[in-house]
Amino acid sequence: MEVKMSRRALIRGLAAGTVVPFAASGCATNPATGRSQFMLVSQGQLAKLSASAWSDVKAETPVSIDPGLNRQLKQVGGRIVQAANLQNQNWEYAVFDTDEKNAFVMPGGKVGFYRGIMEFSENNDQIAAIMGHETGHVTARHAAERYSQQVAAGVGLQVANVALSQKDNRYKGEIAAILGVGVQFGIILPFSRKHELEADKLGVDYMYRSGYDVRQSVRLWERMAADSGGRRQPELLSTHPSPETRVRALDAYIRQRGYV
Repeated sequence: MEVKMSRRALIRGLAAGTVVPFAASGCATNPATGRSQFMLVSQGQLAKLSASAWSDVKAETPVSIDPGLNRQLKQVGGRIVQAANLQNQNWEYAVFDTDEKNAFVMPGGKVGFYRGIMEFSENNDQIAAIMGHETGHVTARHAAERYSQQVAAGVGLQVANVALSQKDNRYKGEIAAILGVGVQFGIILPFSRKHELEADKLGVDYMYRSGYDVRQSVRLWERMAADSGGRRQPELLSTHPSPETRVRALDAYIRQRGYV
């Protein structure tokens, strides 16, 4: 099939996310967020991949045997899981013994917190904020959505190359490179930032249902901002919103929901 589209339309369409083949299919409404999502992979498939990745992480990263940290994570995690209505999964928790300030929750119920983020957190409420956020990624199906978006964007670039090759164009390489930048900065990075803010809000919901102090989510990100010392990438170039953006968004959401 011959694809006919002007170069200007290709650039505008890809940058705006409108030139994505088969994007009209594979859509479903997510019960946690209430919005429609484009999906090319199931939660079951992701859970299998997660199980394999979980085994790899545990094999490659030292696991803490500190009883206090492990007990703390399981207690907080269990309350958030119940609030998110995910009790039917076989949850497994691990505290990884490194200074890294990071955490993750994988589809299929695998929870990894690094000692660095556990020690950085001032109280259980802040750990609940992190656990709620990471669980929000799972309930919102962000991993599946991001994978699907990236696959679709890649196919879109292939379509663009086909269209550009219809004519002898000495600037084809340069235009294709511009299209790639358009997809990266016009779709994938903003999409990732949207996911982070969405997970923050879901995390606050789970904190509130669990009886944790939702204001500690704001406090956590204020401390993250101070800890970064201005060394972060500009938000435009990052997959994550800046801590300052998250503080403002969380504060507004907490007030909007009447949680304080």
